[in-house]
Amino acid sequence: MVVFYIVLAILLFGVLILVHEFGHFITAKLSGVQVNEFSLFMGPAIWKKQKGETLYSLRCIPIGGYCAMEGEDGESDNPRAFGNAKVWKRLLILVAGSFMNFLIGILIAVIFSACYFDDYVPSVRIDSFMDGCPYYAEEALLPGDEFYSIDGERVYILNDFYMLTERNESNIYDIVVLRDGEKVTLNDFELKLSDYDGSQRYDFYIGSDAKTVGSILSYSWDLCRDFSRLVRLGLQDLITGKASIKDVGGPVLIVQAVTEAAVEAQQETQSVGLGILQVLYFFSFIAINLGVMNLLPIPALDGGRVVCLLVTAAAEKLLRRKINPKYEGYLHAGFMILLLILMAVIAFKDIFQLFGG
Repeated sequence: MVVFYIVLAILLFGVLILVHEFGHFITAKLSGVQVNEFSLFMGPAIWKKQKGETLYSLRCIPIGGYCAMEGEDGESDNPRAFGNAKVWKRLLILVAGSFMNFLIGILIAVIFSACYFDDYVPSVRIDSFMDGCPYYAEEALLPGDEFYSIDGERVYILNDFYMLTERNESNIYDIVVLRDGEKVTLNDFELKLSDYDGSQRYDFYIGSDAKTVGSILSYSWDLCRDFSRLVRLGLQDLITGKASIKDVGGPVLIVQAVTEAAVEAQQETQSVGLGILQVLYFFSFIAINLGVMNLLPIPALDGGRVVCLLVTAAAEKLLRRKINPKYEGYLHAGFMILLLILMAVIAFKDIFQLFGG
C-alpha cells in the first residue's frame, strides 16, 4: 500500500498544479488574452499538442507548470496580449490561480470532513469539567465557554487549542472565550496539564456538534482558515529564528510525510479509506498553502506580479507613458532562477535526509 499512497500523493500534486494553472488559463481566455502555451510541469516536453492558438504540453520535471500568455513579460503589438489588457483583467488573471487553489482546498476539506466524522463534529466549546477542576471552582471557565483566542491567535478548530498552548511553554496565556455571545478576557491565565492515570490532559472535556451540512461546511471553512494561518506562523518562525531551513520540506518530504500518515492510519484502523482520508487532509492543507504562498509579494510569484502591475499602472498614470514590460520581465526571470535554485537545494536536502539519514 505504500506505493499506492506515493502514487496517489504524486497524482494529487499534479492535480493541484493543473488546477492552479487552469485558473490563469480560463480567466485569460475569458478575458480575451491570447494563451500561447498551457503546460503541466517544467523542462523538456514529453507530450504536446497544438489546438488553435494554444500549445498544450506535458513536461518531464514534475515541479510547477505555466500558462504562457502573449506579451506577458515583453512588448507585443498583438491587441490580445496580456500587457494590452485592462489592468483589472490582468489582476483577475494573476489571482485566479491562487483562487482555484483555495477553492479546491476547501472542496477537499469538505470531502474529508464529511467522510471522516460519523455523527458529531468537534467544537472548541467546553462541555464539562473533571472533578476538582480549579478553573470551574473559581468560575474562571464555565460549561459552554467557547475558546475564541489564545495569546492573540484565533482558535478555529480543536487542534488550534493544543497547537497554540504548545507554542507558549510558560503555561501562562491571554485567553478570550465566548460566553453567552460576549467575549470574556482572561489575562495571565495559568492553564496546565494534569495527570490522569498516567496521561497528561487538561481538566475539562470539549463538546461537539451534531453532524449536519451546516456543521460540516463550518468546520471545513475553519479548517482552511487554520491552514492559511499555519503558513503565516511557519514564515514567522523562519524570520524570527524559531525554525530554520532544515525544517523546510519540499515535495520529496511532503510525499514521505503523507505516505507515512496514511499507512499509519490504515494500520491502526485496518481501513484503506482512513488512509486515503489522511492523504486528502494533507492535500487540503497543501492546496491552501500553495494559494497563500503564490500571493506573497515576491517577484516571479503571482503576488509579486500583482504588486508590479499596480506599481507600473500607477507610474504610467503619473508619467503619462507606457513602461517597457521587459524590465519587469527581467526582475521576474531573475527571481525565478533564485526560486528554482532554492527548490533544488531543498530537494537535494530532502533526498539526503530521506536516504542518508
